[in-house]
Amino acid sequence: MRRRGGVWDDSDVTPHPDSVLPEDPAALVAMVAALRGELAEERAARRAAELGLQAKTLEAERLQVQIARLRHERFGRSSERLAGEVEQLELRLDEVLADIAAAGGTDDAENETASAEVPEKVRRRGRKPLPETLPRRDVEHLPAAGCACQSCGGALRKVGEDVTEILEYRPGRFEVVRHIRPAFSCRTCEAMTQAPMPALPIERGRPGPGLLAHVLVSKYCDHLPLYRQTEIYARDGLDLPRGLLAGWVGRSAALAEPMAAFIGRHALAGPRLHADDTPMPMLSPGRGRTQTARFWAYLRDDRPFGGTDPPAVFYEFTPDRKGEHPQRRLRDFRGILQADAYPGFNALYESGRVVEAACWTHARRYFHDELLANGSPLAREAIERMQPLFAIEAEIHGQPPEARLAARQARAAPLMADLHTWLEVTLRRISGKSDLAKAIRYTLAQWTALTAVLRDGRACLHNNAAERQMRPLALGRKNYLFAGSLEGGRRAAIIYTLIGTAELNGWDPQAYLRVLLSRIADHPINRIGDLAPWSLRPDTI
Repeated sequence: MRRRGGVWDDSDVTPHPDSVLPEDPAALVAMVAALRGELAEERAARRAAELGLQAKTLEAERLQVQIARLRHERFGRSSERLAGEVEQLELRLDEVLADIAAAGGTDDAENETASAEVPEKVRRRGRKPLPETLPRRDVEHLPAAGCACQSCGGALRKVGEDVTEILEYRPGRFEVVRHIRPAFSCRTCEAMTQAPMPALPIERGRPGPGLLAHVLVSKYCDHLPLYRQTEIYARDGLDLPRGLLAGWVGRSAALAEPMAAFIGRHALAGPRLHADDTPMPMLSPGRGRTQTARFWAYLRDDRPFGGTDPPAVFYEFTPDRKGEHPQRRLRDFRGILQADAYPGFNALYESGRVVEAACWTHARRYFHDELLANGSPLAREAIERMQPLFAIEAEIHGQPPEARLAARQARAAPLMADLHTWLEVTLRRISGKSDLAKAIRYTLAQWTALTAVLRDGRACLHNNAAERQMRPLALGRKNYLFAGSLEGGRRAAIIYTLIGTAELNGWDPQAYLRVLLSRIADHPINRIGDLAPWSLRPDTI
């Protein structure tokens, strides 16, 4: 089965034996009844999808009216509140347009994901020609048979050619790639021969994989909303409306989703897993405000204990922080979970399948905050007692589990025992209501999980690796304020999974996305692993 035009094409799948009609009339009647039921369900699902698409289209039109009205008010009188409201609506419109494109609500064949912001009479005119000022690069595709006719072996003569122009982006500049496919006829039998058009990320679409990768990286790495990208491209003489870009984002995320799922399965199959989460405000349609959604990161990185399996990070977006989300995602995971003290993980630990390993950085942070706030000498002493543990960990990084465990038991275990005694004594000497007492109680409550490193050499002293994977999302939250919708957050999780895993495996994310999008549209789904970041090496492309 192959991915074509944003959907999975099963034309190459052998029919199932059950598809043969039965000879018994009663069985035939039962089969017809079952097929009628399936058809009714399919029609109902299609109708629901159409209604959802109509709702999205109406919302896009409503947002455009609101933006136009607020822009008029903003230019009439300066207001930071109005400017912020316009920014929120612009971002929400980006996501709605991407939702419409991802749902198949536009026609790429004629107008390249025409959006609701383009008048109907303009859409029917078809594509605008690409600017003549852009440099052109010709790629000629010759028939596989060369100069001989496949039918009779006779000589071929050129009778014409088809030229398809694709807008592409190379770092620092745009260009037009002209795919030229000469048509030949046989001098003997007049049979026609022509090379097929190479597969495109968006079937019959105009963007090349490099341009799609650039748009995705600009949005999710550089945190440039689509409407701002439209303004930037206009300065290069390119008319790329935000509805067009939104369609590209939606289609690209749908195309790459199987790869993100494959990365997720690989990440969750490891013996040890880092987990972390971060809040992300999400617009609540119709409520006029945001709700607190959540991004989760699940990181597999075996390199600290000498593992050879490739690293991977898998992101998930959920509308809230309920424990059911990580419990569902990790229901089949068995191994060490490196995380903070989030109660939603407790059910996993209680199952006996998952071993809890807490984060010493998290524990140290409470004492660090107390030191900064009050200059507490006891907080300083706690930090100084913890510091040698991190030094030991840095020395044994990358060594096999057995060597790490031996070093910890010989050198770190006595330090931890002394620290535990000091914490208990100190807690009895200070006010139980102080922040320092809270820091000590947290550390003592997590002691079993904090000392997991003394029982398994694969465990890490801290969860810093997962927290590093959250930094791009935190920076994005600071720049674009929120996620525009639940669907938009899930799209972001797909792209962040690809970007984060590519970086862990030595890729520039834009280069990896370009390679992935250039190949995945026509790639067999049962060989999706061939396109993983660790299967495609940057130095071999």
